Amino acid sequence: MGPSIVLVHGIRTSATMWRAQVDALDAAGIPNRAVDLPGHGTRLGERFTLAGALDVIDEAVDALAGPVLVCGLSLGGYLGLHWAAERGAGRIAGMVAAACGTTPRGAALAGYRGIAAAIGRLPDRGAAINQFMIDRFIPIPGREDVVRGGVALDVMGDGLRAMAGVRPIEAIGRIRVPLLLVNGQFDHFRLEERRYLRAAKARPGMPESWSDLLVVPGASHLVSLTRPDEFSRILLGIAAGFSSAT
Repeated sequence: MGPSIVLVHGIRTSATMWRAQVDALDAAGIPNRAVDLPGHGTRLGERFTLAGALDVIDEAVDALAGPVLVCGLSLGGYLGLHWAAERGAGRIAGMVAAACGTTPRGAALAGYRGIAAAIGRLPDRGAAINQFMIDRFIPIPGREDVVRGGVALDVMGDGLRAMAGVRPIEAIGRIRVPLLLVNGQFDHFRLEERRYLRAAKARPGMPESWSDLLVVPGASHLVSLTRPDEFSRILLGIAAGFSSAT
């Protein structure tokens, strides 16, 4: 039996960012669920918390027939790794962590939080900057996918505070299913990707084939949006490989 796939979006966007991948998975007959995290999309009125975000992944995994793969990007990737380590034992068959190859910590995280706070104090709460970044870095077909579910302008503070409680390297060491790391070639969050891969390969008792890193040529941070076809093919390939193995 082939896998079902849970898709966890990045900060400020929503489940709609996965439109290209959902279309591809649906066309291939692969059950899937793209979630909205607290404070995003259909949950825009909710407060973002780490526990609440993990509960959303819980609900999505439980709603799909097994085996289940979890795929998260950026914030969703960090959350997916944390969830897999804390709650995923015996519940999932694999994990894809995309665009989350730098550990959120220390001065860098504090600086990012400071910038986010300053942007949040602007009259439009950063809407113009957010739209500029979308227009500058995301191809036209994906721009509507980013904003269609709403833009979570007020979630940055809570989201970044929650990241202070996430330890990706430690989480990787506790995950006991195949783990694929995916980054865009020009992603500024791939600085520690080799460290992440080493942590995955160092997991005791795990086959070497259960830990891998793919870098998508020409892609930036939002790899599933800047190279949607390539990212969809990655998910379809994983699903096909899993089906043939079982």
